Amino acid sequence: KEQQQSRRSRSTRQKYEQQSSKRKTLIIMEGAEVVARSAEWWKVVVSTFSDEQWVQNFRMSKETFTYLCQRVQPAMEKQDVNYRLCVPLQQRVAIAVWKLATNADYRSIAHLFGVSRSTACKCLKAFCSAVEDILLPEAIQFPNGLPHCVGAIDGSHIPILAPQEYHTQYYNRKGWYSIVLQAVMDGKGLFWNVFAGLPGSMHDARVLRRSGLWNMADRLFGGQHRVIGDHDWGYYILGDAAHPQTSWLMKPFMDNGRLTEEQTNFNVKLSRARVGRWRCLLRRNDCNLDTVKSVVITCCVLHNLCESHGEDFREEWAEPVLFNQPDAPLQDGADTGVAARAALMSHLTN
Repeated sequence: KEQQQSRRSRSTRQKYEQQSSKRKTLIIMEGAEVVARSAEWWKVVVSTFSDEQWVQNFRMSKETFTYLCQRVQPAMEKQDVNYRLCVPLQQRVAIAVWKLATNADYRSIAHLFGVSRSTACKCLKAFCSAVEDILLPEAIQFPNGLPHCVGAIDGSHIPILAPQEYHTQYYNRKGWYSIVLQAVMDGKGLFWNVFAGLPGSMHDARVLRRSGLWNMADRLFGGQHRVIGDHDWGYYILGDAAHPQTSWLMKPFMDNGRLTEEQTNFNVKLSRARVGRWRCLLRRNDCNLDTVKSVVITCCVLHNLCESHGEDFREEWAEPVLFNQPDAPLQDGADTGVAARAALMSHLTN
């Protein structure tokens, strides 16, 4: 009997397993007639994954995945009873994480995990909702005990399908539809402030002014002060040329071809971070507009979770960007933090 089960396991694995030389991940070929909808792949194949295979497929170790399931369990157990009884919690979380990690279409995911497309969609929405309710408040926080530079801010355009309403507002300068993710990341590579969902046609400076970060600036950055040169200032973050210069937001000098060596070196120090663990942020997302916003926030939370659990990002996960990010026009108007930037430049170069 054990030999029969062993042969059945090997047969099932051979049936479902195809190694992608590009992604190094177990995939199911879309449209393959040999694939019938069943839960065998999840129950038989995934249970035999090595530690390496688990990380390659789910972008985190099995230990972190188990921890994630435990944390979202209270919220996800309150969801629709019909599909909750049919699909175990870990399988529902795996479906959502697989979607976020691969951005595969719902049809492929449904066949792979042995569920219907509507169930796969429900799993993603329920998981993202649980992450936002339970993990977001503790995972995205203002850093404590850090130097006066508490992070770097950047905007990223997330590709989406054209919305049915007001679609022209989501058409960005590069000629594709997107929503904007504004994120602030600290020196440890953790997000401590995220804001997503505004249309892709909106300027970075306008996105900033409509975000909670702008409204909370005085409270967040007006704490401890430090004298640098002749300037007395508090916490600050680093931005790019599209952001307004303020006492708490340092942006690079405009490169007009005549920058001094000090100014050039200052600009080099303003580096931007990139998230490549979750492919759904790099490719056009087929979810509706409300779900896309939730997906983006969830990916930021999962990034922090993986980083805090020591999950290494693998260079082979990085893919060429299919949608080039729009170049935001330079921010016009009076800069209120020019003196602070000059003092900081002098401090960094001396």
